[in-house]
Amino acid sequence: MKIAVTGSIAEDHLMVYPGRFTEQFIAGSIDKVSLSFLVDELEIRPGGTAANIAHGLGLLGLRPLLVGAVGEGFEQYRARLERCGVDTASVRVSDRLHTARFVCTTDSDHNQIGSFYTGAMSEARHIDLRPVRERAGGLDLVVVSPNDPEAMLRHTRQCVEMGVPFVADPSQQLARLDRDQVRALLTGPRYLFTNEYESVLIQERAGWTEQQILGRVGSWVITRGAEGAVVQQAGLRPVTVKSVPPTGPAEPTGAGDAFRVGFLAAVAWGLSHRRAAQLGSAVATAVLESTGSQPPSLSGHGLLARVRDAYGVSATEDLGGHLTGASR
Repeated sequence: MKIAVTGSIAEDHLMVYPGRFTEQFIAGSIDKVSLSFLVDELEIRPGGTAANIAHGLGLLGLRPLLVGAVGEGFEQYRARLERCGVDTASVRVSDRLHTARFVCTTDSDHNQIGSFYTGAMSEARHIDLRPVRERAGGLDLVVVSPNDPEAMLRHTRQCVEMGVPFVADPSQQLARLDRDQVRALLTGPRYLFTNEYESVLIQERAGWTEQQILGRVGSWVITRGAEGAVVQQAGLRPVTVKSVPPTGPAEPTGAGDAFRVGFLAAVAWGLSHRRAAQLGSAVATAVLESTGSQPPSLSGHGLLARVRDAYGVSATEDLGGHLTGASR
């Protein structure tokens, strides 16, 4: 299955604050916040939603095409992605802007405060998917993940025009999109991904009810953190999957992207939505237990052990042949 992943490619600066953010807020002064946190840890890691998803798919044995825009100095990052099986030939390199950057601090309750500098990502709107499809010899699925809003709209429109199935994954960009833009992104995606909060926000932004949105998408996948995930389709009973509990310290950055990795890999292997959500949950927990959003490897045997413990033997049997022979 040929999957193109469009969206952000960034550098993550991840910090850990040993206390609680909430203890620093003063009641009645929330409108005048001026806070500084002394952090214990700093990790500088490769990131960006599209790069995270493509990297993970590469680790699971697929050969995804990464489509996005970066600044100068991308060669080391490019080489790292290529070693993991990612095709980076469709990445646009800006000659005037820095690569996008995510700066995030996580407290002891796993609450996060983050900022995102778009930089070269703003040039993603100039990327045409037609040459990407031609170079790949066709595309089976395009992931439209958080990106420059104009790029998200253009890539959605081109998927519709070319008749290529696509995934709508607006995520954190929902806050920047107006009603017409959100509705445009919901022009018949095969899959819509949101978390639980975004599932409410997207209804408010689109001005549509849950049932109206379900009537416009193939499947709506909602991640619910520790509560697992649910896959909804119009007229069918929802598929609900519990999460895979972590066995060690957890760092939440990139867990949502990791869920998409497992889910999309299972879809590429022709498995059911239940198995896709279960693998998504297992990959998400594996990434939760690592620092950063792109672990150096994903052990097929390790993922199968998580699947077996959480979901039983039948799930392990369905996923086993794919994971043991594909993961890096």
